[in-house]
This record gives sequence, structure tokens and C-alpha cells, in this order.
Amino acid sequence: MAAPRITTPVTTNTSTPFHHSLSSPSFSTSPFPKTPHPFPTITIFTPHKLHRNTNFSTSVSGIWDAITGGADSSRQALIAIRRGMVLFRQGDVAGSVAEFDNAMKLDPRQKAYLWQRGLSLYYLDRFEEGAEQFRIDVAQNPNDTEESIWCFLCEAQLYGAAEARKKFLEVGRDPRPVMRDAYNMFRDGGDPEKLVDAFSKGRESEYFYASLYAGLYYESQNEADKAKVHIVASCKSPYGQRSDDYMASLAKVHCLCRNWEL
Repeated sequence: MAAPRITTPVTTNTSTPFHHSLSSPSFSTSPFPKTPHPFPTITIFTPHKLHRNTNFSTSVSGIWDAITGGADSSRQALIAIRRGMVLFRQGDVAGSVAEFDNAMKLDPRQKAYLWQRGLSLYYLDRFEEGAEQFRIDVAQNPNDTEESIWCFLCEAQLYGAAEARKKFLEVGRDPRPVMRDAYNMFRDGGDPEKLVDAFSKGRESEYFYASLYAGLYYESQNEADKAKVHIVASCKSPYGQRSDDYMASLAKVHCLCRNWEL
């Protein structure tokens, strides 16, 4: 996943080696700083891969800006997205959605890239809207493993895992081994314990992601106790405690929303 996109963003790939992959622009070069209690400090960042939106040429972008109020509207939208991301990391999920929705009003082009909004909608139990957000995002970035998984997670809550699997979004091959294995597990069904075991002695980031997605898989199967074991483990892992990755914050937000003690 990555941060929201503007029509003519400045592309950057300065994220950490194992940064969250859902796509859209970024606001800073460090993943997601830690925030004050209940999470460590806050610095503003927009996630991983900043993909350029090739659907708009510079000239079309200029026409759009002329119609809608220009670059100032786009800047205000990005500021709203920053605020939404910070609020989410602080545990104010409803507040984050309000900011993301405001960003879309300021610059409707942002909707196709607001994966952060999809994550927030999941934690508000607005699963239909969350699935729609991720499907729109994958239409723009057909190689995003995590957006595909999160679409499944939303639809599993709506229709059950078996039915959601029939609608599973196929995407391109993820370069990260742990996410390839996680993707296959969600798409085909599998054993979350094997996923965690496979990466338990690997890089800290791989263990974090294996634990997080193992827990999310169990949640999609309505196995809350097993989900708790793995998501709490992801939070307590070295990567979960120290990383600025947005997904490290998400793991903490997950525990907060489920009233799980860390």
C-alpha cells in the first residue's frame, strides 16, 4: 500500500526495504512515525510506492485544476489525507475517514488511490464501502497484493470466506516472499501457522507481516482467539514495536478496536 495520489505527483520510492505496498503517493520518506499513547510518536508520512497516475496527462491535469480551483485544491486534499493518516495512527478511526472523505471532496481524483480510507472503513465495519474502495484501487494498480487481500477481508465479513474467495481479486506477483505466500493463503485457503513458521526466523519485517496476516486470516474465518494470538504477536515483534510502517500502526489499531491488551 502506498499513500494517496495526485494527478501529477512526484514519484518516490524512498520507503524502507519492507514497506507496506498498497499504492498511492507519500508525504515523507520514513514510513509511519510512531504516535503518542497508545502508540509511540507521530511524524507525518505517506506510505510506500508513489505511483504516477498515467491516466492524466499534464495538459488534462491543468484543465482539471482550472475547473476545480487548481493546485490549491490538490494541496488541501493532501493535507487532509495527512491528517487522516495521523488520526488513524492515534486510534481515531472515524476521524480519519472524515478527513479522507474531505480529501475526496477537495480533489475527487484521490478516490482511486485512497487505500488508507479502505483500511479505516474496515475497522468501522463499513465493509461494503471498504471493498469498493479496494476494488477501485486495484483497478488502478493491478499488482497490489495487499489491496486484494483487504478486499477479501471486507467481503468475507459480508458474505463469508467461501463466497468472498469466489470474488477474489487476482493481482500480479508480489516481490516479497511473505506477501506471495500470504496472498496464496487467502486466495486458495491455507494454514496461517505454516505462514508464520516459514518466516519466524527470517527478517523482522517478514515475521511481522506473516503474524499480522495470519491473524487477519483467522479473523476472516471468525476465529477471534487465534486472530488475537497472532496480531498481538505482530505488535510485540521488534518490527511492530520499532517500525514507522503504517501497517505496524494498523496492528495496534486492530488491537485497540478489538479491546485486546498489548
